[in-house]
Amino acid sequence: MSLWAVENPPIELRPNATEEDLQTVILAVYRQVLGNEYLMDSDRLTSAESLLRNGDITVRQFVNVVAKSELYQELFFHSSYQYRFIELNCKHLLGRAPRDQAEISEHVQIYKDQGYEAEIDSYIDSEDYIENFGENIVPYPRSINSQLGIKNVGFNRMFALLGGFASNDSDKQAKLITSLGANLSPAIKAPAVGNGAEYGNTGKRFLITYSTSMAAARLNKLSKVESLVSYSQMSQKVQTIHKRGGKILSISEQV
Repeated sequence: MSLWAVENPPIELRPNATEEDLQTVILAVYRQVLGNEYLMDSDRLTSAESLLRNGDITVRQFVNVVAKSELYQELFFHSSYQYRFIELNCKHLLGRAPRDQAEISEHVQIYKDQGYEAEIDSYIDSEDYIENFGENIVPYPRSINSQLGIKNVGFNRMFALLGGFASNDSDKQAKLITSLGANLSPAIKAPAVGNGAEYGNTGKRFLITYSTSMAAARLNKLSKVESLVSYSQMSQKVQTIHKRGGKILSISEQV
């Protein structure tokens, strides 16, 4: 167990909770789901808070309401590239970084086929969420602890997504594009005591397959494009694709 886990035990809404206990849970949900963003009183979801207070919804359902709120969408959906939105959903709702490029692609497809609410439900209704947080534990960054099913690379990726206690997730740039695409551990800057997380091979090449709107956009057609890039070029290439409205279909290492 890490020092973080000792100093920050999971927060759970227990039966017969006092108002003080309830407020601790509510503020913990806002802090976790909203990425430590400053919350004004006018932004609080008072109706959902009342439902939680009355026992009409669980913490998991309250998390769902916050993640579907206009505030969450303004902070992380409308203003971020799709890659960043998905990695933040994993961080905020599952307490871990995305596992791999396949998971990113899966969530891209969910949003494309079923829409925003289905994308949020896919995290909160998942076995991953329920097994780790159940109905009444506030999600927390669990993958920075030693835990069954979390690989060391997941530990390093979560640290790449975490800032200090006073930081927030307002940065709109994806942090793990290269790490996930290359299936490598990201470099960890702090704490950086012999963790061996620096990239060791930057000479690899990667094939990015993506869909992009054709010049005749009025026809509403998509064209599949492939681009071969070096390791150092991959992050910029993915960001350029997103800026132009494209969608990443796959990233594969070329031998």
